[in-house]
Amino acid sequence: MERRLAAILAADVVGYSRLMGEDEVGTLARWTTVREEFLQPLIAEHRGRIVKLLGDGLLVEFASVVDAVQCACAWQDGISQREGAHDEAARLKFRIGINLGDVIIADDDVYGDGVNVAARLEPLAEPGGVCISVSVYEQVRNKTNYVFQSIGPQVLKNIAQPVHAYRLCLEPLPTGVAATTAIAEHASGTTGERPAIAVLAFKNLSGDADQEYFADGVAEDVIAALSRNRWLIVIARNSSFTYKGQAVDLKQVGAQLGVRYVLDGSVRKGGNRIRVTAQLIDAGTGNQIWAERYDRVLEDIFAVQDEITGSIVAAIAPELGKAEQQRATTERAENLNAWEIYQRGMWHLYRRTKDDLAEARRLFEAALALDASLSPACSGLVDAYYYEVVLGLAGSAADNRAKALQAARRAVELDPDDAAAHCAMGKAKIVRREHALAVPDLRLAIELNPSLAWAHYGLGAAAVFCGRADEAITHLERAIGLSPRDQHMGSFMVRVAEAYLAKQDYVDAVEWARKALQQQGFQWSRYAALLAGLGFLGEEREARRVLEECLGERSDFSVSMVRDGHLYTDAATLEHYMEGLRRAGVAE
Repeated sequence: MERRLAAILAADVVGYSRLMGEDEVGTLARWTTVREEFLQPLIAEHRGRIVKLLGDGLLVEFASVVDAVQCACAWQDGISQREGAHDEAARLKFRIGINLGDVIIADDDVYGDGVNVAARLEPLAEPGGVCISVSVYEQVRNKTNYVFQSIGPQVLKNIAQPVHAYRLCLEPLPTGVAATTAIAEHASGTTGERPAIAVLAFKNLSGDADQEYFADGVAEDVIAALSRNRWLIVIARNSSFTYKGQAVDLKQVGAQLGVRYVLDGSVRKGGNRIRVTAQLIDAGTGNQIWAERYDRVLEDIFAVQDEITGSIVAAIAPELGKAEQQRATTERAENLNAWEIYQRGMWHLYRRTKDDLAEARRLFEAALALDASLSPACSGLVDAYYYEVVLGLAGSAADNRAKALQAARRAVELDPDDAAAHCAMGKAKIVRREHALAVPDLRLAIELNPSLAWAHYGLGAAAVFCGRADEAITHLERAIGLSPRDQHMGSFMVRVAEAYLAKQDYVDAVEWARKALQQQGFQWSRYAALLAGLGFLGEEREARRVLEECLGERSDFSVSMVRDGHLYTDAATLEHYMEGLRRAGVAE
């Protein structure tokens, strides 16, 4: 036996059995002619060796992986031209898989995983396309003018470890232009930046085979919904569902699929009730990041499935954000990449002090200097400018409003399909008091990602500021329900308090303002809403205590400061608010 490193090409005719059934003699004759007159000379031209014929396919060995890829591209292009005269359904088309690996040579044949991987990659190619392994990609990405698109880690039959695979885009770039790996890297996370997550098939614990469909449906819907978060790489179902029915170590699954996070869950039905549990795991440490249980009455199965899916996805997204921020803050500063710098900026953003917001802006700009296409960093800038204005920390509110709009426009230009970018545009317009103009942007964000809690909050905030309290409460309660542990929760709750204040429901206004004060970070608006409610209720003693506490944080707190800092455009609602502050003893 002889061992050597070789590039193995496996090819197969698409739908060969169907073609033979329709025209056995004609199909066999065309296949023989194509093989002898076109493929054999082409393979020889690229210094390849036909190892064996496989009925309707071939196995070819190349000493050079570049030769193998160039041969495959010429193969598909030539076949397309030769078969163009036939009807679409009757054309000979090929799928091609290529792998670079160690092979065993015996009796002029080749064996081993190097061959098996190529054969398993071939069915993953599109008809007329080429699918390659990561070992091929690493060798040819800077040596050809082709672009490669990642399809992520693939679990291949009888292959011990998942294989990261790429599809070859057969239209080459213009001569002299270096091949780009951007498509591959942004799809797969091979840059080590944006995190990847695998959603495993949910376990059916009911003993009822009918619930298998429900369990699979929830997991599939979660995969689809998570994919709407453009910053997150979600492993395809055909990879993550291969573990179905197996007792697995989630750390091992994470390593095999090359992901940072794993979502696992189960479904149990009893009578007309159903319980769904889910847990989010850090695949690197095996630590549980988040877990939740959902109990529902099973009346309309699809409505329940949609509702649970939305709740899971809305809860996971902020938890992943927290985990990424924690990861970034523990890294040495000199080792940070663009994504990690952005996440460190988000950590400072949520602290919402003057120094932290300035540092957040600096980090977002630094991330964009490293990766000018990082749309989330532009959205982060909008957040920072927004909070500096509403917290009264901006050197020039007018300057911040202009810069927020500029950053939002850049975010949308970088990724027009990113819900967060359109949400950032809505924020930029809200901080400019252009609430009516913000609504279409926020509604588009919800269309792109219905689970985006901040977009629902934005609609509620715009309604509060325009004096439409009932409408505001509907949107705000939706935001809170979608993301009950959101880092923006203090903002969510204070807007609810202000809506109840506008409705002259002062008891609920005070209750919600107190809840808002329990959330992280300082916002003077939380104290303002509480004080206004207490003022209208005549709770003078409690109002003095709260005012003293507020002045300890912001010595310039006053009626005029609140009036200048708020975003209300409805004069009557704002004046009612100010009257509550006066009754609470707040200085003019």
